Amino acid sequence: MSDKRLSFKEMCAEFDVTPRTLRYYEYIELLQPDREGRSRFYGPRERARMKLIMRGRKFGFPLEEIRQWLLIYEDQGNKAQMATFVEMADRQMEELRQQRQQLDEAMDELQRLRDQTANSLT
Repeated sequence: MSDKRLSFKEMCAEFDVTPRTLRYYEYIELLQPDREGRSRFYGPRERARMKLIMRGRKFGFPLEEIRQWLLIYEDQGNKAQMATFVEMADRQMEELRQQRQQLDEAMDELQRLRDQTANSLT
């Protein structure tokens, strides 16, 4: 990762997020950019944190859980953070399995209703 700092606008573009999202992540203390006057700049640390945040969101983790997980690194180090991630991932995998089961059931029911309706047309 480059040591180059990104401006607010560049950070939004790099991670394909809206300015509102980036400001919100700062507000809830997920990110702490360097400030020079009214300008914000994001160095390697903030960009690495943003990658982790985006990955966490992709997998459905709540922002507060991501925030707590990021704090573990600062307070307890990498090994504790990795152990916590394994626990979080196990919980999230179970949640996703349940969601997939519910989605499969909804799709099966929709297909049955669709087929019944199509058959009544003939």
